Amino acid sequence: MPDKPDFDLQVTHRYFSADCFNKTWEFINDSNRTDEDDLSMLQTAMASLWHWTQREDALPQNLSVGNWQVSRVFALLGQADNARRYAEASLKFSEGCEPFYIGFAYEALARAEMAAENQAKMNEYLEQARQLAEKVEDPEDREVLMGDLDSIK
Repeated sequence: MPDKPDFDLQVTHRYFSADCFNKTWEFINDSNRTDEDDLSMLQTAMASLWHWTQREDALPQNLSVGNWQVSRVFALLGQADNARRYAEASLKFSEGCEPFYIGFAYEALARAEMAAENQAKMNEYLEQARQLAEKVEDPEDREVLMGDLDSIK
């Protein structure tokens, strides 16, 4: 067993949870991703989520968002079962949170079903997410959620 590190682990977890989350978004937004980029995108999303699970200050909404991002990556990679698994975790962690977080969990479920080519279930989740979006009080947050929902076809 290694000795205790000479740095603050909580500071490290805070840094990497955010840094890996942001790096994942760079990959998500890159329309010219290579197979290697896809692997790195998955690795950074999983690393971000893991670091969130190690943070003493992690709230359910943080874990909901972390699982949501991993689900999004799996949906982009066409891995519907994995996307669904992490979307369901996102929904579980969003229970009791603001409609914004619950809406995004349903958005993740819709994307998982889109990856599975299950149009009926995708539409059902989209409708649930849209109903929740109407309850989001902050106009900017509502717009972000609706924008993501509108990108699902």
